[in-house]
Amino acid sequence: MPTLSAEEEAHSRVLAALVRERVRDSGGWISFEQFMDLALYAPGLGYYSAGSVKLGPGGDFVTAPEVSDLFSRCVARQCAPVLACGGEILELGAGTGRMAAVILETLSAAGALPDRYAILEVSADLAERQRMRLARLSPELRQRLIWLDRLPERPVRGVILANEVLDALPCRRFTVAAGGVREIGVAVAADRSADDRAQPDDTLLVERAAMPDEALSSACSALLRELPRSLPDGYSSELCLRVSPWIAGIGGCLERGVILLFDYGLPRAHYYHPQRLSGTLRCHFRQRVHDDPYINIGLQDITAWVDFTRLAEAAVACGLQVAGFATQAAFLLAMDIEKHVAEAADPIEHARLAGEAQRLLLPGEMGEAFKVMALARGLEGQLQGFALQDLRRSL
Repeated sequence: MPTLSAEEEAHSRVLAALVRERVRDSGGWISFEQFMDLALYAPGLGYYSAGSVKLGPGGDFVTAPEVSDLFSRCVARQCAPVLACGGEILELGAGTGRMAAVILETLSAAGALPDRYAILEVSADLAERQRMRLARLSPELRQRLIWLDRLPERPVRGVILANEVLDALPCRRFTVAAGGVREIGVAVAADRSADDRAQPDDTLLVERAAMPDEALSSACSALLRELPRSLPDGYSSELCLRVSPWIAGIGGCLERGVILLFDYGLPRAHYYHPQRLSGTLRCHFRQRVHDDPYINIGLQDITAWVDFTRLAEAAVACGLQVAGFATQAAFLLAMDIEKHVAEAADPIEHARLAGEAQRLLLPGEMGEAFKVMALARGLEGQLQGFALQDLRRSL
């Protein structure tokens, strides 16, 4: 792993100390969900609350809008017919602002601009980067932009976008043992010597299994009953109980239109396959992927894949229709990504766009792991992005 600067080490130690304090205040154990919440969102210290560079070559990971503007152009084309009778776009977690800029420019060229483009961003430094990036837009486009610090109180008519947002919702973790379930949480290891007791360090955070509370126990029991195959002893994975309230909150804002969700994930039967013994939890640090959430605390992203079946169930429960579910590759091909590449007249530009399209489309890149789900209310007709593939039966 890359060496941390003295400032980074100090930052991580402060957050690790906060985690240890929370563990001790809670009787020696906290759920992984609580740990992940602190690691990502602790005010002024968590990964998304502090000022580290997260996206792009100098950051920890790259999202589809950063890989190529082709992605955002295709998303804009899907937004256009939904906005035909007026409406707005609400983007949840807008990254660097690059997707917002491309969508606005694409919709402007198509004569289908939204009445406003609202951005809800929990990261202060990303919000600042968005403002700097979007300040370069024309005055006509800039005047449609607004930043929010909470979900809007007025009903949304139009499109709600969330690209790689759900994977960062803090999740619970569990392990199967002797046919039952134990919850994986975080504790502070016994100090190794008397000297260690005087100066504890962040390496002493360890995983400990405990009896699950009623919410997790009930959710795991329902999960195990539903799966087509039983899970072996020692199997561990994640379960995000925050999906339902998150979707209920977002869905409650939507009066008419569509919610487009882009994220890596699987239908439940594939997510909890017996051969996926260690779950899907991953950490991202300076373009490196690993599975240790207890190092570089506050400096690295922590994610888990999305159970799209749970997402669909939560959507239906709050009155939304699952209007489409497909791989990212199928969605982009249905939105004519190849046409966008072919339109490049310059050979060098064409080659560049073709390379970017491959990264967005190929199974070994982002094409298959990333999925797109559309949740609709009061929307008639099929969405073009799901014309080539319909995976809803797999849910």
